[in-house]
Amino acid sequence: MNTSVSPKPATKPRQNREARQQHILDATARCVRQSGFHGASMSSIAQEAGMSVGVIYRYFANKEAIIEAIVANDLAEMGEKFAEFDDIPDENLIDHLVDIIPIAIEHKYNCGKSALALEVLAEAARNPNVAAILKKSEAKEREMITPLLRRIYGHDIDISTLLARNEVIGMIFDGMLVRSVCAPDVDRDQMIKWLRKVVRYAFEMKDD
Repeated sequence: MNTSVSPKPATKPRQNREARQQHILDATARCVRQSGFHGASMSSIAQEAGMSVGVIYRYFANKEAIIEAIVANDLAEMGEKFAEFDDIPDENLIDHLVDIIPIAIEHKYNCGKSALALEVLAEAARNPNVAAILKKSEAKEREMITPLLRRIYGHDIDISTLLARNEVIGMIFDGMLVRSVCAPDVDRDQMIKWLRKVVRYAFEMKDD
């Protein structure tokens, strides 16, 4: 008689904490896009994630904490992009910035990401906690971009002038979030062509 015991099937490994957190963030993003910030309740997020509300609270104290984590992810992704400039000679920085404009447009003209970003911005206008999250992220983003701008404009540029130029450029790219909703079918090739001209001028213009 064969008394050998068949091995038990391997159990599916538990997701690590980071993977579960990201799963919750993705579910939240979908819920916010579909139902708005207030319509995306913790229960609806839990249902979208296929988890119980209790499990969600193990990872995030509230919905604002989830939004803070989403913003932190975006900031980390931005940091990786800025790191790519470290190996580019100063004299080639503007050319590189102009060359990657199609990537920036592809990122901004994304209805899903735009809907989420606009919802968070709208909430920040009336919710001081969310506003504080965005202001903190903005400050960190400024810390990343300032060294790059100094390489472009020169290290002796006045900080107020540098930040003003950065703000104007930010207006252009942040404005794409709105335009991606209002004019999603714009001719991308034409937009890339003219945006390259505008960005190059913005970076090369001299103070009067």
